[in-house]
Amino acid sequence: MNLSLTRQARQNFLSLIDGLPPEALNRIPDGFNNNLIWNLGHMIATQQLLCYGLSGTPLRANEELIAAFRKGTRPERQYSHQEAEEIKTLAISAIDTFEQDWEADAFGPFTTYPTSFGLTLHNLEEAIAFNAAHEALHLGYAMALKKAL
Repeated sequence: MNLSLTRQARQNFLSLIDGLPPEALNRIPDGFNNNLIWNLGHMIATQQLLCYGLSGTPLRANEELIAAFRKGTRPERQYSHQEAEEIKTLAISAIDTFEQDWEADAFGPFTTYPTSFGLTLHNLEEAIAFNAAHEALHLGYAMALKKAL
């Protein structure tokens, strides 16, 4: 199992938003549907749902984060500096936790899942690979979003 692409996408995302105030993280530029902090939270929520949820394994992120950032959501409120910092910290710690859970063989049977991308995921390894592509997509979106701020 290789999480280097996922880890690098998250580190690149954190570098992209480093030093931005909450106002910038929460701003939705004209022509966009979401903001920088939503994209980071969405990356975390999606990884949790794809890897843990589809494996019947308890999610490691709290339900509030999952509900706020899962597929089909939009930014519904402004996030404070403290909340943004917690999401940033979780971006890396969730990957560390996933690696530990993988090494502990903590995942149950995988439920096949047809993605909106047109691929069907059949196992956890495919979910990990798909998630890496998903995170790279959101990193690119965030780069464009930041330019529009």
